[in-house]
This record gives sequence, structure tokens and C-alpha cells, in this order.
Amino acid sequence: MTASVVHVVEPRARFRDLVGSEWLKLWSLRSTGWSLLLGALAVMAFNVGTAWDHYRYWFAYDEASRAAFVADGMALGDAFTGNAAMVLVLCSAAMGAVTVVGEYGSGQVRTAFAAVPARGALISAKALVLAGVQAGFGAVVAGGSFGASQAVLSLRGVGVSPGHPGAVRLVVASALLAPVCALAGMALGTLVRRGAAAVVGAVALLLFLPMVLSEERWLTAVLGHGTPFRAWQRLAGEGLAGPFPWTTGGAWLVYGAWVVGAVVVSVVTVRRRDQ
Repeated sequence: MTASVVHVVEPRARFRDLVGSEWLKLWSLRSTGWSLLLGALAVMAFNVGTAWDHYRYWFAYDEASRAAFVADGMALGDAFTGNAAMVLVLCSAAMGAVTVVGEYGSGQVRTAFAAVPARGALISAKALVLAGVQAGFGAVVAGGSFGASQAVLSLRGVGVSPGHPGAVRLVVASALLAPVCALAGMALGTLVRRGAAAVVGAVALLLFLPMVLSEERWLTAVLGHGTPFRAWQRLAGEGLAGPFPWTTGGAWLVYGAWVVGAVVVSVVTVRRRDQ
């Protein structure tokens, strides 16, 4: 009598299952919660600290300066400062890089690819989870900074409400800066696969490059406008002066282009190099 062999075909992992797996994987790391907490405290400290400085030394300014502070809506600038934005860029990009590099360093990525041969779907799920977590992080930090800084300034009667022109745009742009930079860090992580190199690359690409590109020449101005940090400055109402101005619509497009580009780079790199 011949024994029959039964072949069991494993069902393909659904994309939502991959998302759930990446969610659990991200939150199983102790560093995730601590990184988000410390990053939020650092960013908000810059914003609230600036508002507190204006509150504390309010009467040290002359009457014209105080009038200009109100007339120019400078209270909105305290809601999310340039220094806070730089810290946010660094924290988010570093987390994005570590999310990928950590798996390569531990060898866990080989197990993941063996279980899920569809590498593109796996890295896309990772990108979706990372973007979602960072968007939530950005929303908490940007919204909290706005509320806390304006509460401090309101003690002098100069705080602004969410209905102030440009307030909503500033909060949304600051919140979305986090997932944009996190995905850029993730793309760098898939390319270099070393934590230190990915973080250094993120600093150079997302922070150093926008600072050295001049606004006085057309080519360097256009290149600078194409970076997330300069896009945030445009949306926040900073850096408007110059011989080559650009629109807020263009700044939003820069955000979108970096998100799409980062995901494409990550997917293509994983598919081609991890065979």
C-alpha cells in the first residue's frame, strides 16, 4: 500500500499581516519608546524655551520692539522654531535609519526575507508603519509645542490662536516633517546598512546641505528648495526673502516627492541587493 504525500501550501502573507508584524517588531524595541519620548521633550524644550524667554524679558524690549512682535505675528515663530525643526529632523532620520540597520546588524533581516520572499511588500509595510508612527510623533510634538508656547505668551497677552493666519499650516508642516525625514533616513539605511554612516549621511543630506546652498544663485536656490528643511522653512513662513522666491504649493510637493523617492529607493535597493 503506497502512502500518499500531502503537500500543504502556506498562504501568502497579506499586506495587513506584514503591517501588523512590522508594528510589533518596531514596538518590541525598547529604544523606540525612549527615542520618541526624549525626542519630543527636546523639540518642545526649544519651542517652549524660546516663548519663555520672550515672556520673561518682555519688558526689557522697548515699546517699538514689543509692537513689532505683535504686528509681525512673531509669536507664531515661537510655536516651532528653526532649532526645534533641526532637532526633529535629526531624531526622525536617525530612527528611520536604525529601523532598517538594526535588522541587518542582527541578521534578523535574513529570517524576515526567508519568511516573506516578497521583499518589496515587506519593506513597504515597514515604511508605512514608520511613517505612521512618525506622523503621530510629529502631530503630538507640533500640536503640543503650539499650545504650550502660545499659553506662555498669552500671559503677556501676545499669544496667537489656531485661527491665526499660517498657524494651521505651521503645525501641519512641522508634524509632517517627521515622517518625511524618517523615510529618508530609512532609505539611507537600506543603502549603507551601517548605523553611524546612515546617521551621518542623514545629517549631511537633510541638515548640512540646505545650510550651504545659497539663495543668491538660481541653481543652488532651486536645489535648496528641493530639501525637506527648506520646504519646512517656506511653509513655516521663514526664508521668504531672496531673488528666487517659490510657493507653498511647491514646498508641499517637495514633501511628497521625498516620501515617494525614499520608498522607491528602499524597495529597489532591497530587491536588487538582497537576492
